[in-house]
Amino acid sequence: MTEAADRRMLEALVCPVTHAVLTYDADRQELVSKAAHLAFPIRDGIPVMLLSEAREVD
Repeated sequence: MTEAADRRMLEALVCPVTHAVLTYDADRQELVSKAAHLAFPIRDGIPVMLLSEAREVD
């Protein structure tokens, strides 16, 4: 999968809690939901969109 395809896939994902847009944090390899104050990890290139795996953010 190309970087452009990866970016499009990430842009298509929404927060599983609020259905709001997510932002990509490349440094931390996370997808951040500002609406829910949660960050979902990306492991081995796969977004883990489970509430039990998310961490709270300010």
